[in-house]
Amino acid sequence: MKLIKNPFRAESRDFPLPDGIPYPQDDPGPVLALLRRCPVAQITPLTTLPDLARDSHIAALWVKDERTRMGLGSFKALGAAHVIAHAAAALSPEDPVGALGGHTFVTASAGNHGLSVAAGAAVFGARAVVYLSDTVPDSFALRLRAKGAEVVRSGRNYEDSMQAAAEAADAKGWTLLSDSSWEGYTEIPQRLMQGYLALMAEVGEQLHPAPTHVFVQAGVGGLAAAVAAATRRLWGEAPRVIVVEPDAAPCVAQSLDNERFTPVRGPVSDMGRLDCKEASMIALRGLARDADAVVTLSDAEVNAVLPRLAELGLATTASGGASVAA
Repeated sequence: MKLIKNPFRAESRDFPLPDGIPYPQDDPGPVLALLRRCPVAQITPLTTLPDLARDSHIAALWVKDERTRMGLGSFKALGAAHVIAHAAAALSPEDPVGALGGHTFVTASAGNHGLSVAAGAAVFGARAVVYLSDTVPDSFALRLRAKGAEVVRSGRNYEDSMQAAAEAADAKGWTLLSDSSWEGYTEIPQRLMQGYLALMAEVGEQLHPAPTHVFVQAGVGGLAAAVAAATRRLWGEAPRVIVVEPDAAPCVAQSLDNERFTPVRGPVSDMGRLDCKEASMIALRGLARDADAVVTLSDAEVNAVLPRLAELGLATTASGGASVAA
């Protein structure tokens, strides 16, 4: 385990990025309004783990259990589905369900994001095409197809598959729905990140008093940046926000530590849904402002925690358990 402190938050400095890269949004109101119109939306539980807290010598520990969100078993169900719901409501305000017939959303995914694209497309009548790299297990491709998505294999890693998805969008007139962001591509990923604010709005209602620490895992960093922004809106500057990454893919940690946007290289991680080597620029801008530190963990450190979580009724993957391990 390695902890890297965020110098930008400590010194109230902006992260250096190209002009036009926005901050994450922090108002959950528009997202909650859309979710109230979504037939598969539901609130997920905030579960307390007193035994694990005692074993870890802390006062209390809560886990936001997203496994039942939209029936996806995914901690990123809200993001892409929010983008698609927004598009459907803009096209058909009175009856958005099924409004996107003939529309295709294409993306690349290391895991959970693709499920959200598939779920949103299914509800609102669109087609979902998901590009997967060679490192994504076949079992995940099967889960995507079961949700109605078309799966295309392309590239050795997430970044290669994203490039292929972007090229397909340009060639075929599809909408690229990435969970990352870069110069010239910010509107959709900013809206996607806004979707995760619903998760934190629920936590704000479920958790009293305010937490001392918030741990959140990062791949490209979109979920983490949304959680960090929401933490500041809910509870101010007091809680410490800790981002969690695989040590094989520390793109947020290295960017903050190097004080510049830094793609990384590394082996394939068991935390496959977090195994992204290049951070979202919007996420970096937000995390530099709102996160206190980044913890990087080995596969062994995370895998050691998973049996205990299963015993407590919270069976999950290495990607899902990374924050509890941290």
